[in-house]
Amino acid sequence: MRAARLIKMVLLLQTRPSMTGAELARELEVSERTVARDVLSLSEAGVPVYADRGRAGGYRLIGGYRTRLTGLGRSEAEALFLSGVPSALREMGLADAASAARLKVSAALLPELRDAATGVTQRFHLDAPAWYQEPETPALLPGIADAVWDDLRITARYLRKDTEVERELEPYGLVLKAGVWYLAARTEGDYRVYRVDRFTAVAPGDTGDTGDTGERFTRDTSFDLPAFWAERAAQFARSILREQVTLRLSPAGVRQLPYVTERAAAREAIAQAQAAGGPDEQGRLTVTLAVESADVAYAQLLALGPEGEILAPPELRARFTSAARRRRPRAAPMSRAG
Repeated sequence: MRAARLIKMVLLLQTRPSMTGAELARELEVSERTVARDVLSLSEAGVPVYADRGRAGGYRLIGGYRTRLTGLGRSEAEALFLSGVPSALREMGLADAASAARLKVSAALLPELRDAATGVTQRFHLDAPAWYQEPETPALLPGIADAVWDDLRITARYLRKDTEVERELEPYGLVLKAGVWYLAARTEGDYRVYRVDRFTAVAPGDTGDTGDTGERFTRDTSFDLPAFWAERAAQFARSILREQVTLRLSPAGVRQLPYVTERAAAREAIAQAQAAGGPDEQGRLTVTLAVESADVAYAQLLALGPEGEILAPPELRARFTSAARRRRPRAAPMSRAG
């Protein structure tokens, strides 16, 4: 939309001393001719955009012009990026900051656009927790979130199985996965993941001999939270797949397998089987699938029904054979002729 593009142009010029027509065209994904027309429209609307002529020229704002949208405070601006996840904001103690940010944005909009927020919330909603689970907010989450925002070291006590351990952590980021909160933190030079509901105590980290608390750490600017989480999630998924199942699949079973078990493992098993020789003369593909356990595999692979046949291990094959017998309808008893 043109109105959104004009606003983005003003914000781009507001964050840089000047930009060439080519740079603006690239950022806005339009032609330089469209950029020139948009600059003219902004000037006619009272936005002081100045064009510098010549090879080194470009466009810039003059007179220290600022849009009303930049009246946001730091915490409000940060919260605004999460405003599509209201439950997460509440749990981290940021609901008030997000509400203030939305009010400021609404006040800066034209009157005919002020119902935009209501329109969006009535059309899109993110429900993060998984089905059949009652989400619980970890009591220590707001304090951990504060430390994440402010780059503050913390001293944390954490339950590892049945043992409570203490760690000095540099909290880098929080992740909400299927209703469960995780903390990505650096400790002893290594990045690790902790479940927030397993923390039993969190306090500002000790600065050393001074006894002061609330020491800030220097954040590694190369740390990428989404990329880190994706890598660790993939590692976790691979780490729990400790056993193997051999099964023969029909073409329909090949298509269904990624939807009933761990998707990456299923696709890898299918690719390896196809590379090793492909389907047999009956069109069935024999795959070796990594699974978490025999019990988990039994629950998952039952969904394949007649499209999958378990070949190994023998114990699992026996369970499937028994299940198939129980499912067979019994023949009705023959009535005697009177």
